Amino acid sequence: MHSPPVDSPPHTPTPGIALRVAAALAVPSVLLLVLVAMSWHPLMSLDGDIARTSHRWAVDDPDTTQAFRILTDWVWDPWTMRALCAVTVLWLVLRHSAWWLALWLTAASVLGTLLQQGLKAAIDRERPVWPDPVDSAHYAAFPSGHALTAVVVCGLLLWLLRLYGAGRVLWRIALTLALVSVIGVGLTRIWLGVHWPTDVLGGWLLGALVVALAVGTYTRFRGDAELR
Repeated sequence: MHSPPVDSPPHTPTPGIALRVAAALAVPSVLLLVLVAMSWHPLMSLDGDIARTSHRWAVDDPDTTQAFRILTDWVWDPWTMRALCAVTVLWLVLRHSAWWLALWLTAASVLGTLLQQGLKAAIDRERPVWPDPVDSAHYAAFPSGHALTAVVVCGLLLWLLRLYGAGRVLWRIALTLALVSVIGVGLTRIWLGVHWPTDVLGGWLLGALVVALAVGTYTRFRGDAELR
């Protein structure tokens, strides 16, 4: 009887759904990227209206603003997310000998970072500038690295929980934490006035695209490997 590879998790889905999701996400991701690169006036105007309103709230509510700074700088910081991903990679290797899966997880995380930095350099969008800033950030604005990294890491970890058959309670807790983190980090970046809303939206879309591609290509690759 043919036995599965050592690093095959117990619940390996088919790649079709993930790749179809990736194709669907590619359309709005590219459209938003083009509109931002062109500085399409209606979108830029909406960006500015939302940013000015949220910044006014941030100035008027320093306690909430300080709490959001702690969350975005420590709890949801991209390096915190990457550290969580690194711990997961070690767990896959040391506990399950899942070398291919660990490598795929690492590659997807690196891809997300490269995509983020490459687009920032290519588009070179300026961040919001305020006479009374409540926080600061450097480098170009689009896409939000915080938002993209949170989606990539949280999305991949949720996928791993599914692969390894996480129970209903654990899955619901993880899903709730992931949603709070992804939505929360995006909103804090807008609230603190360091990103335009479309920067965050772009980070969410591109992060989800990276996850869908990683899931689809991994499951297709492992499926082909098991058939050979």
